[in-house]
Amino acid sequence: MKRSVAALVLTTSLVFAGSALAQTMDKVVKVGALGDQSGLYQDIGGPGSTVAAQMAIEDSGLLAKGWKIDLISADHQNKPDVAVNIGKQWIDVDKVDVFVDLAASNVGLAIANLAKEKNVVNLNSGSGSSDLTGSQCTPNTVHWSYDTYMLANGTGKALVKSGGDSWFFITADYAFGQALERDTTAAVTAGGGKVLGSVKHPLNTADFSSFLLQAQSSKAKVIGLANAGGDTTNAIKQAAEFGIVSGGQKLAGMLMFITDVHSLGLNVAQGLNFTESFYWDMNDQTRAFSKRFLERFKKNPPTMVQAGVYASLIHYFKALEALGGNPHDGRMVVAKMKELPTDDPLFGKGSIRADGRKIHPAYLFEVKKPSESKYPWDYYKLVATIPADEAFVPLEKSACPLVKKN
Repeated sequence: MKRSVAALVLTTSLVFAGSALAQTMDKVVKVGALGDQSGLYQDIGGPGSTVAAQMAIEDSGLLAKGWKIDLISADHQNKPDVAVNIGKQWIDVDKVDVFVDLAASNVGLAIANLAKEKNVVNLNSGSGSSDLTGSQCTPNTVHWSYDTYMLANGTGKALVKSGGDSWFFITADYAFGQALERDTTAAVTAGGGKVLGSVKHPLNTADFSSFLLQAQSSKAKVIGLANAGGDTTNAIKQAAEFGIVSGGQKLAGMLMFITDVHSLGLNVAQGLNFTESFYWDMNDQTRAFSKRFLERFKKNPPTMVQAGVYASLIHYFKALEALGGNPHDGRMVVAKMKELPTDDPLFGKGSIRADGRKIHPAYLFEVKKPSESKYPWDYYKLVATIPADEAFVPLEKSACPLVKKN
Protein backbone atom coordinates (compact mmCIF):
# COMPACT_ATOMS: atom_id res chain seq x y z
CA MET A 1 0.00 0.00 0.00
CA LYS A 2 2.82 2.39 0.95
CA ARG A 3 4.66 1.58 -2.27
CA SER A 4 1.52 2.25 -4.32
CA VAL A 5 0.95 5.62 -2.64
CA ALA A 6 4.63 6.56 -3.14
CA ALA A 7 4.44 5.63 -6.83
CA LEU A 8 1.24 7.66 -7.20
CA VAL A 9 2.84 10.69 -5.53
CA LEU A 10 5.93 10.41 -7.77
CA THR A 11 3.82 10.09 -10.93
CA THR A 12 1.67 13.06 -9.92
CA SER A 13 4.77 15.14 -9.21
CA LEU A 14 6.22 14.33 -12.61
CA VAL A 15 2.94 15.24 -14.33
CA PHE A 16 2.82 18.58 -12.48
CA ALA A 17 6.50 19.22 -13.31
CA GLY A 18 5.84 18.48 -16.97
CA SER A 19 2.77 20.72 -16.96
CA ALA A 20 4.74 23.55 -15.35
CA LEU A 21 7.44 23.25 -18.02
CA ALA A 22 4.82 23.18 -20.77
CA GLN A 23 3.29 26.37 -19.35
CA THR A 24 6.66 28.17 -19.47
CA MET A 25 7.35 27.00 -23.04
CA ASP A 26 6.46 29.41 -25.81
CA LYS A 27 7.71 30.37 -29.25
CA VAL A 28 9.04 33.79 -28.37
CA VAL A 29 12.79 34.57 -28.44
CA LYS A 30 14.79 37.75 -27.97
CA VAL A 31 18.40 37.88 -29.15
CA GLY A 32 20.86 40.46 -27.83
CA ALA A 33 23.89 41.31 -29.99
CA LEU A 34 26.30 42.91 -27.53
CA GLY A 35 29.48 44.04 -29.26
CA ASP A 36 31.94 46.82 -29.93
CA GLN A 37 29.92 49.04 -32.24
CA SER A 38 32.32 52.00 -32.43
CA GLY A 39 35.78 51.12 -31.08
CA LEU A 40 38.85 49.17 -32.15
CA TYR A 41 36.92 45.88 -32.51
CA GLN A 42 33.94 47.23 -34.46
CA ASP A 43 35.09 45.65 -37.74
CA ILE A 44 35.59 42.25 -36.10
CA GLY A 45 32.03 41.96 -34.77
CA GLY A 46 29.82 44.91 -33.94
CA PRO A 47 27.44 46.03 -36.72
CA GLY A 48 28.40 43.03 -38.87
CA SER A 49 27.50 40.66 -36.04
CA THR A 50 24.04 42.21 -35.87
CA VAL A 51 23.61 41.55 -39.60
CA ALA A 52 24.79 37.95 -39.12
CA ALA A 53 22.32 37.47 -36.26
CA GLN A 54 19.42 38.75 -38.39
CA MET A 55 20.40 36.38 -41.18
CA ALA A 56 20.43 33.46 -38.71
CA ILE A 57 16.95 34.39 -37.52
CA GLU A 58 15.66 34.40 -41.09
CA ASP A 59 17.52 31.23 -42.12
CA SER A 60 16.37 29.27 -39.06
CA GLY A 61 12.97 28.66 -40.64
CA LEU A 62 11.24 29.32 -37.32
CA LEU A 63 9.54 32.56 -38.40
CA ALA A 64 7.54 30.63 -41.01
CA LYS A 65 6.50 28.20 -38.26
CA GLY A 66 4.93 30.89 -36.12
CA TRP A 67 7.84 31.84 -33.87
CA LYS A 68 8.36 35.46 -32.85
CA ILE A 69 12.07 36.31 -32.76
CA ASP A 70 13.31 39.82 -32.02
CA LEU A 71 16.85 41.19 -32.18
CA ILE A 72 18.36 44.12 -30.31
CA SER A 73 21.94 45.39 -30.24
CA ALA A 74 24.13 47.64 -28.13
CA ASP A 75 27.69 48.93 -27.78
CA HIS A 76 29.58 47.58 -24.76
CA GLN A 77 32.46 50.03 -25.41
CA ASN A 78 34.93 47.29 -24.39
CA LYS A 79 34.05 47.99 -20.75
CA PRO A 80 32.83 45.13 -18.54
CA ASP A 81 30.78 47.40 -16.27
CA VAL A 82 28.99 48.94 -19.25
CA ALA A 83 28.35 45.47 -20.68
CA VAL A 84 26.95 44.10 -17.42
CA ASN A 85 24.64 47.10 -16.95
CA ILE A 86 23.29 46.65 -20.47
CA GLY A 87 22.99 42.92 -19.88
CA LYS A 88 20.98 43.31 -16.68
CA GLN A 89 18.61 45.74 -18.40
CA TRP A 90 18.22 43.38 -21.33
CA ILE A 91 17.44 40.35 -19.16
CA ASP A 92 15.27 41.98 -16.49
CA VAL A 93 13.34 44.46 -18.64
CA ASP A 94 13.67 43.46 -22.29
CA LYS A 95 13.56 39.70 -21.59
CA VAL A 96 16.60 38.81 -23.69
CA ASP A 97 17.14 35.04 -23.89
CA VAL A 98 20.54 34.84 -25.55
CA PHE A 99 23.69 36.96 -25.92
CA VAL A 100 25.87 36.89 -29.05
CA ASP A 101 29.13 38.50 -30.27
CA LEU A 102 30.92 39.75 -27.09
CA ALA A 103 34.27 40.70 -28.61
CA ALA A 104 36.78 41.60 -25.83
CA SER A 105 37.52 38.91 -23.25
CA ASN A 106 37.04 41.10 -20.19
CA VAL A 107 33.51 41.74 -21.43
CA GLY A 108 33.02 38.10 -22.38
CA LEU A 109 34.01 36.80 -18.96
CA ALA A 110 31.78 39.33 -17.21
CA ILE A 111 28.75 38.43 -19.35
CA ALA A 112 29.42 34.72 -18.84
CA ASN A 113 29.02 35.24 -15.09
CA LEU A 114 25.88 37.34 -15.59
CA ALA A 115 24.35 34.74 -17.93
CA LYS A 116 24.97 32.05 -15.32
CA GLU A 117 23.45 34.17 -12.56
CA LYS A 118 20.35 35.02 -14.61
CA ASN A 119 20.18 31.61 -16.35
CA VAL A 120 20.17 32.83 -19.95
CA VAL A 121 22.17 31.52 -22.93
CA ASN A 122 25.60 32.97 -23.70
CA LEU A 123 26.92 32.31 -27.25
CA ASN A 124 30.37 33.85 -27.35
CA SER A 125 32.13 34.06 -30.71
CA GLY A 126 34.01 37.31 -30.10
CA SER A 127 36.13 36.77 -26.99
CA GLY A 128 39.37 34.80 -27.18
CA SER A 129 40.25 33.81 -23.62
CA SER A 130 40.40 30.03 -23.25
CA ASP A 131 39.33 30.56 -19.61
CA LEU A 132 35.74 30.79 -20.89
CA THR A 133 35.75 27.01 -21.22
CA GLY A 134 38.49 26.50 -18.65
CA SER A 135 38.60 27.71 -15.08
CA GLN A 136 35.68 30.13 -15.62
CA CYS A 137 33.37 27.87 -17.62
CA THR A 138 29.64 27.87 -16.89
CA PRO A 139 26.71 25.63 -17.92
CA ASN A 140 25.23 28.62 -19.79
CA THR A 141 28.14 29.42 -22.13
CA VAL A 142 29.07 28.06 -25.53
CA HIS A 143 32.40 29.36 -26.88
CA TRP A 144 32.12 29.12 -30.64
CA SER A 145 34.71 30.43 -33.11
CA TYR A 146 38.18 30.41 -31.59
CA ASP A 147 40.19 30.78 -28.39
CA THR A 148 43.72 31.56 -27.29
CA TYR A 149 44.69 27.88 -27.14
CA MET A 150 43.71 27.45 -30.80
CA LEU A 151 45.69 30.55 -31.83
CA ALA A 152 48.75 29.55 -29.81
CA ASN A 153 48.85 25.95 -30.97
CA GLY A 154 48.22 26.90 -34.58
CA THR A 155 50.50 29.86 -35.21
CA GLY A 156 52.89 29.36 -32.30
CA LYS A 157 53.72 25.73 -33.01
CA ALA A 158 54.09 26.35 -36.74
CA LEU A 159 56.56 29.20 -36.28
CA VAL A 160 58.66 27.25 -33.77
CA LYS A 161 58.84 24.31 -36.17
CA SER A 162 60.01 26.63 -38.95
CA GLY A 163 62.88 27.94 -36.82
CA GLY A 164 61.27 30.72 -34.82
CA ASP A 165 62.49 29.36 -31.49
CA SER A 166 62.98 32.62 -29.55
CA TRP A 167 60.06 34.96 -28.81
CA PHE A 168 59.25 38.36 -27.33
CA PHE A 169 55.63 39.36 -26.71
CA ILE A 170 53.91 42.71 -27.09
CA THR A 171 50.74 42.05 -25.14
CA ALA A 172 47.45 43.92 -24.65
CA ASP A 173 47.08 44.40 -20.91
CA TYR A 174 43.71 42.75 -20.30
CA ALA A 175 42.23 39.26 -20.08
CA PHE A 176 42.57 38.31 -23.76
CA GLY A 177 46.18 39.44 -24.17
CA GLN A 178 47.25 37.79 -20.94
CA ALA A 179 45.60 34.49 -21.88
CA LEU A 180 47.08 34.59 -25.38
CA GLU A 181 50.60 35.23 -24.10
CA ARG A 182 50.17 32.45 -21.53
CA ASP A 183 48.89 29.88 -24.04
CA THR A 184 51.44 30.81 -26.72
CA THR A 185 54.28 30.64 -24.20
CA ALA A 186 53.18 27.10 -23.35
CA ALA A 187 53.10 26.15 -27.04
CA VAL A 188 56.51 27.72 -27.74
CA THR A 189 58.24 26.05 -24.79
CA ALA A 190 56.57 22.70 -25.54
CA GLY A 191 58.09 22.92 -29.02
CA GLY A 192 61.57 23.55 -27.65
CA GLY A 193 61.56 27.33 -28.00
CA LYS A 194 62.05 30.00 -25.35
CA VAL A 195 60.50 33.34 -24.45
CA LEU A 196 63.02 36.12 -23.95
CA GLY A 197 60.60 38.66 -22.48
CA SER A 198 57.37 40.60 -22.88
CA VAL A 199 55.91 44.06 -22.48
CA LYS A 200 52.30 45.06 -21.77
CA HIS A 201 50.47 47.90 -23.51
CA PRO A 202 47.12 49.55 -22.71
CA LEU A 203 44.08 48.69 -24.82
CA ASN A 204 43.64 50.91 -27.91
CA THR A 205 47.22 52.20 -28.03
CA ALA A 206 48.18 54.72 -30.72
CA ASP A 207 51.96 54.73 -30.23
CA PHE A 208 53.80 51.38 -30.15
CA SER A 209 57.30 52.82 -30.57
CA SER A 210 58.59 52.10 -27.07
CA PHE A 211 57.16 48.56 -27.09
CA LEU A 212 58.60 47.80 -30.53
CA LEU A 213 62.03 49.12 -29.53
CA GLN A 214 62.06 46.75 -26.54
CA ALA A 215 61.08 43.85 -28.77
CA GLN A 216 63.70 44.82 -31.35
CA SER A 217 66.46 45.04 -28.78
CA SER A 218 65.58 41.60 -27.40
CA LYS A 219 66.95 40.04 -30.64
CA ALA A 220 64.13 37.49 -30.49
CA LYS A 221 63.50 35.76 -33.79
CA VAL A 222 59.74 36.20 -33.42
CA ILE A 223 57.81 39.15 -32.00
CA GLY A 224 54.43 37.84 -30.92
CA LEU A 225 51.61 40.39 -31.02
CA ALA A 226 49.22 39.22 -28.32
CA ASN A 227 46.56 41.79 -29.15
CA ALA A 228 43.78 42.27 -31.70
CA GLY A 229 41.99 44.63 -34.04
CA GLY A 230 43.32 48.17 -34.27
CA ASP A 231 46.09 47.41 -31.78
CA THR A 232 47.46 44.66 -34.04
CA THR A 233 47.29 46.70 -37.23
CA ASN A 234 48.88 49.75 -35.57
CA ALA A 235 51.71 47.61 -34.21
CA ILE A 236 52.37 46.01 -37.61
CA LYS A 237 52.31 49.35 -39.46
CA GLN A 238 54.72 50.93 -36.98
CA ALA A 239 56.96 47.85 -37.03
CA ALA A 240 57.34 48.39 -40.78
CA GLU A 241 58.47 51.97 -40.11
CA PHE A 242 61.10 50.66 -37.68
CA GLY A 243 62.35 48.14 -40.24
CA ILE A 244 61.84 45.25 -37.86
CA VAL A 245 61.00 42.61 -40.48
CA SER A 246 63.63 43.85 -42.93
CA GLY A 247 66.08 43.63 -40.02
CA GLY A 248 65.53 39.88 -39.74
CA GLN A 249 62.87 39.52 -37.02
CA LYS A 250 59.48 37.98 -37.82
CA LEU A 251 56.15 39.39 -36.68
CA ALA A 252 53.47 36.98 -35.52
CA GLY A 253 49.99 38.48 -35.44
CA MET A 254 48.58 35.94 -33.02
CA LEU A 255 45.00 37.02 -33.74
CA MET A 256 44.31 38.38 -37.20
CA PHE A 257 41.08 38.92 -39.08
CA ILE A 258 40.45 39.57 -42.76
CA THR A 259 39.52 43.14 -41.85
CA ASP A 260 43.00 43.60 -40.34
CA VAL A 261 44.65 42.36 -43.54
CA HIS A 262 42.47 44.72 -45.56
CA SER A 263 43.41 47.64 -43.32
CA LEU A 264 47.11 46.86 -43.64
CA GLY A 265 47.05 46.15 -47.38
CA LEU A 266 48.84 43.22 -48.98
CA ASN A 267 52.09 45.16 -49.42
CA VAL A 268 52.45 45.36 -45.62
CA ALA A 269 50.62 42.17 -44.58
CA GLN A 270 52.08 39.73 -47.14
CA GLY A 271 53.76 36.72 -45.58
CA LEU A 272 52.05 37.01 -42.19
CA ASN A 273 50.96 33.66 -40.72
CA PHE A 274 47.97 33.32 -38.43
CA THR A 275 45.25 30.87 -37.42
CA GLU A 276 41.51 31.19 -38.02
CA SER A 277 38.58 28.79 -38.02
CA PHE A 278 36.67 30.51 -40.83
CA TYR A 279 37.54 32.14 -44.15
CA TRP A 280 34.90 33.45 -46.50
CA ASP A 281 36.57 31.90 -49.58
CA MET A 282 37.09 28.37 -48.21
CA ASN A 283 34.38 26.55 -50.20
CA ASP A 284 31.12 26.97 -52.08
CA GLN A 285 29.04 27.18 -48.90
CA THR A 286 31.16 29.89 -47.27
CA ARG A 287 31.23 31.84 -50.54
CA ALA A 288 27.44 31.64 -50.95
CA PHE A 289 26.84 32.89 -47.42
CA SER A 290 29.45 35.62 -47.76
CA LYS A 291 27.85 36.87 -50.97
CA ARG A 292 24.51 37.24 -49.16
CA PHE A 293 26.23 38.87 -46.19
CA LEU A 294 28.00 41.40 -48.43
CA GLU A 295 24.72 42.33 -50.09
CA ARG A 296 23.54 43.58 -46.69
CA PHE A 297 26.80 44.61 -45.05
CA LYS A 298 28.74 46.39 -47.76
CA LYS A 299 31.89 46.90 -45.68
CA ASN A 300 33.56 43.48 -45.65
CA PRO A 301 32.94 39.73 -45.97
CA PRO A 302 32.12 38.04 -42.66
CA THR A 303 34.92 37.71 -40.13
CA MET A 304 35.45 34.64 -37.96
CA VAL A 305 33.46 36.37 -35.18
CA GLN A 306 30.51 37.31 -37.40
CA ALA A 307 30.46 33.81 -38.88
CA GLY A 308 30.37 32.44 -35.33
CA VAL A 309 27.38 34.62 -34.46
CA TYR A 310 25.45 33.17 -37.39
CA ALA A 311 26.46 29.53 -36.85
CA SER A 312 25.93 29.54 -33.08
CA LEU A 313 22.46 31.03 -33.45
CA ILE A 314 21.52 28.51 -36.15
CA HIS A 315 22.39 25.71 -33.71
CA TYR A 316 20.62 27.49 -30.83
CA PHE A 317 17.41 27.67 -32.88
CA LYS A 318 17.73 23.96 -33.73
CA ALA A 319 17.93 23.21 -30.01
CA LEU A 320 14.83 25.30 -29.27
CA GLU A 321 12.89 23.51 -31.97
CA ALA A 322 14.05 20.14 -30.64
CA LEU A 323 12.78 21.16 -27.20
CA GLY A 324 9.39 22.03 -28.70
CA GLY A 325 9.57 25.67 -27.68
CA ASN A 326 11.55 28.17 -25.65
CA PRO A 327 11.70 27.15 -21.97
CA HIS A 328 13.47 30.42 -21.09
CA ASP A 329 15.93 28.27 -19.16
CA GLY A 330 19.49 28.87 -20.33
CA ARG A 331 20.99 25.75 -18.80
CA MET A 332 18.35 23.53 -20.35
CA VAL A 333 18.86 25.04 -23.80
CA VAL A 334 22.66 24.80 -23.65
CA ALA A 335 22.37 21.18 -22.49
CA LYS A 336 20.26 20.44 -25.58
CA MET A 337 22.80 22.27 -27.79
CA LYS A 338 25.54 20.01 -26.39
CA GLU A 339 23.40 16.94 -27.00
CA LEU A 340 22.81 17.72 -30.69
CA PRO A 341 25.64 17.44 -33.25
CA THR A 342 26.40 20.73 -34.96
CA ASP A 343 26.22 21.20 -38.73
CA ASP A 344 26.15 24.53 -40.52
CA PRO A 345 27.44 25.89 -43.85
CA LEU A 346 30.22 27.97 -42.29
CA PHE A 347 32.00 25.61 -39.88
CA GLY A 348 30.66 22.28 -41.11
CA LYS A 349 30.01 19.34 -38.82
CA GLY A 350 31.14 19.49 -35.21
CA SER A 351 30.07 19.21 -31.60
CA ILE A 352 29.89 21.11 -28.34
CA ARG A 353 31.76 19.54 -25.45
CA ALA A 354 30.82 19.36 -21.78
CA ASP A 355 32.98 22.43 -21.08
CA GLY A 356 31.06 24.49 -23.66
CA ARG A 357 33.86 24.47 -26.23
CA LYS A 358 32.57 24.22 -29.83
CA ILE A 359 34.83 21.81 -31.71
CA HIS A 360 35.73 22.24 -35.39
CA PRO A 361 38.91 22.39 -37.51
CA ALA A 362 41.22 25.40 -37.52
CA TYR A 363 43.38 26.62 -40.38
CA LEU A 364 46.86 28.09 -40.59
CA PHE A 365 46.88 30.77 -43.28
CA GLU A 366 49.48 32.97 -44.91
CA VAL A 367 48.69 36.36 -46.41
CA LYS A 368 49.17 36.40 -50.17
CA LYS A 369 51.54 38.63 -52.07
CA PRO A 370 49.80 41.37 -54.07
CA SER A 371 50.62 39.49 -57.28
CA GLU A 372 48.84 36.37 -55.96
CA SER A 373 45.52 38.09 -55.20
CA LYS A 374 43.12 37.69 -58.14
CA TYR A 375 39.87 39.32 -56.94
CA PRO A 376 38.54 41.51 -54.07
CA TRP A 377 39.23 40.09 -50.61
CA ASP A 378 41.34 37.25 -52.08
CA TYR A 379 43.89 37.52 -49.28
CA TYR A 380 44.66 34.09 -47.79
CA LYS A 381 46.40 30.92 -48.87
CA LEU A 382 45.95 27.79 -46.79
CA VAL A 383 49.14 26.47 -45.21
CA ALA A 384 47.76 23.70 -43.00
CA THR A 385 44.50 22.30 -41.64
CA ILE A 386 44.45 21.57 -37.91
CA PRO A 387 42.00 18.70 -37.21
CA ALA A 388 39.12 19.42 -34.85
CA ASP A 389 40.46 17.03 -32.21
CA GLU A 390 43.79 18.89 -32.17
CA ALA A 391 42.67 22.51 -32.53
CA PHE A 392 41.49 23.01 -28.95
CA VAL A 393 42.67 22.01 -25.50
CA PRO A 394 42.05 18.27 -24.91
CA LEU A 395 38.98 17.68 -22.77
CA GLU A 396 40.96 15.63 -20.27
CA LYS A 397 43.17 18.67 -19.68
CA SER A 398 40.29 21.11 -19.33
CA ALA A 399 40.19 23.11 -16.11
CA CYS A 400 36.40 23.41 -16.39
CA PRO A 401 34.61 22.22 -13.24
CA LEU A 402 31.80 20.84 -15.42
CA VAL A 403 34.11 18.19 -16.86
CA LYS A 404 34.08 14.94 -14.95
CA LYS A 405 37.59 13.59 -14.54
CA ASN A 406 38.23 9.84 -14.61
